Amino acid sequence: MIELRSLRSGYGGREVLHGVSLRFRPGEVLAIAGPNGCGKSTLLRAAAGIGEVMGGEVLLDGAPSSSLSARQIAQKCAYMPQDRPAPSISVRRMALHGRFPYLSYPRRYRPEDYAAVERALERAGALDIADVPIPELSGGQRQRAYLAMALAQEAQTLLMDEPTAFLDISHQLALMDTAASLAREGRAVVMVLHDLPLALRRADRLAVLSAGELLAEGTPEEICALGVIDRAFNVRLRRAETPDGPQYYFA
Repeated sequence: MIELRSLRSGYGGREVLHGVSLRFRPGEVLAIAGPNGCGKSTLLRAAAGIGEVMGGEVLLDGAPSSSLSARQIAQKCAYMPQDRPAPSISVRRMALHGRFPYLSYPRRYRPEDYAAVERALERAGALDIADVPIPELSGGQRQRAYLAMALAQEAQTLLMDEPTAFLDISHQLALMDTAASLAREGRAVVMVLHDLPLALRRADRLAVLSAGELLAEGTPEEICALGVIDRAFNVRLRRAETPDGPQYYFA
């Protein structure tokens, strides 16, 4: 489990997050929401051990991240950033990069590494593009390719920054199904989402940020009742009961 304790973080010497405390619990999908520039990506980067920690601490299974090597952190936490390069390698070859935390130098892939990659490709819906070079893929296909690399890492915590970007609606729903499946297996799944109705329908919990501070954290029902989304985004969020469960919309 990853725990943020009074985390202060930012970049270039500028503090963006101001004392955020939050837990990424196994068995749950947590959606991070908030206006642009509020610190959502900064929070994920700090949790993944690649962002600057200016105060407070990040704990991974009770150990401060500062006491762990990059390899140890990568074995516990997989991070899928929002902006990614497009190397001239195949999707399958890139997914193999997810196995780096488990290999010694020089890297020699083992049968279990290839098996983990095939499982990840299937789960990410990327088997059909496994042998296609990354630069030849559409934006949505690249999302699935990078998801496969993150899944191949087989870490207990998966951090994803805007994973539904560029995906059509069917692949957005498939990704949320995958997230729920990973949570049922006991993993912690954390994703930054701008699609608030999707987050409210499909996440177990939401954490709402504004101006670098945590406004509230709770179930979709609790977040809706508190009105924090209305305050953070200056909108009117409404909930309607339907035969398929609660639906959320903006009035």
